[in-house]
Amino acid sequence: MADEIAAMRAIAHPVRLRILSLLTGTAMSAAEVARELGLTHANASYHLRLLADADELVVDGEEKIRGGVAKRYRYPHERDLVPGEPGAQRRPGAPSPYLRALGKELERRSRSRAASTPSLSSDLEGWVDEETWDEVLELLVRASRLVHERNRPPRTEGTVHISATALAFRMDDGTDDGTNDGADDEAGR
Repeated sequence: MADEIAAMRAIAHPVRLRILSLLTGTAMSAAEVARELGLTHANASYHLRLLADADELVVDGEEKIRGGVAKRYRYPHERDLVPGEPGAQRRPGAPSPYLRALGKELERRSRSRAASTPSLSSDLEGWVDEETWDEVLELLVRASRLVHERNRPPRTEGTVHISATALAFRMDDGTDDGTNDGADDEAGR
């Protein structure tokens, strides 16, 4: 449980969410991350270290630079995209700090949306049969796996800059009417 809390704290930050996205499909050094995201090298190194310590990144090689060695980090997205297999439930819930950070990141991304291109926005809280839910999860996993596996380093020729976020979960059958603003979650109740 302590590992899960540390991991959630590590990713519950807009810059670290951007780093995880950036390091999907390519390994980069702190200097490369800093250049791409407009951060200082020290700041990029700090965020990379937190993510690596929380087991959100893996070291995917090293390179010699000016007499030193720079680690290249990668986000191992594949372990999060296999429902029902070990590691698929690494993040059993999405606590408020993570959701707030994700919300801020989505706001940032939407400000740079290419207005004249096709896009999708979909939201539903509803009731479907078990087979439909299973099919939806399978399709979302397939779509997520597709964009993650085919992601390329930033600005690779022939690529387009995209944003794809999927959050789907089965709701508790309780009577939460949505009026709780999260205060109980924050108080640990």
